Amino acid sequence: MVPDLKTESKTITIGDLADFEKLFKANYSQLCSYAHLFLNDRDAAEDVVQDVFFKLWKNRDELSVNTTLKSYLFRAVRNGCMNVIEHISVRDAYKVVNEEDIKNSEANEIDEAVVSELEQRIRETINLLPAERRKIFMMSRFDGLKYREIADKLGISVKTVENQMYQALKFLRERLVDYLPLILLIFTGLFRDE
Repeated sequence: MVPDLKTESKTITIGDLADFEKLFKANYSQLCSYAHLFLNDRDAAEDVVQDVFFKLWKNRDELSVNTTLKSYLFRAVRNGCMNVIEHISVRDAYKVVNEEDIKNSEANEIDEAVVSELEQRIRETINLLPAERRKIFMMSRFDGLKYREIADKLGISVKTVENQMYQALKFLRERLVDYLPLILLIFTGLFRDE
């Protein structure tokens, strides 16, 4: 005998496997359509309904409900769909975060490699400057001294400092022409004239 879906019952009694199969066949399609309204995915909807029936069969001896069997099945399907939706949103959020972390990690590795290569190339090029010009350049760009301060420290004129910086910057621009766009992005202040 198939349990009556419209009859109020405190406990669900399913006599045997044949009764359960009849209940399953009589309601499966309607419950799948209901689940599909939530999930918009036929396979996922069927999985939820099958899971509800599996749990119903598994817990048939101790299951008690405070409503009709039909209400119980629809509520169980709805709850199953909500769990799937929550799982999907958590999975998608994790996927987005994980993809961003991977992209950031890859970008950082590339950035670090590019910056390291660029720094090495800049150091090599600066080392090619004549000694006095290199000293003036480093005092200006790395020590942050103004042209007047450099002139006072070295006992030379400000015009000499300006001329040496002009020559140093010109040399660096010529030698690092392939790297110039990167240099400007990474070291915005490096080639700024005072």
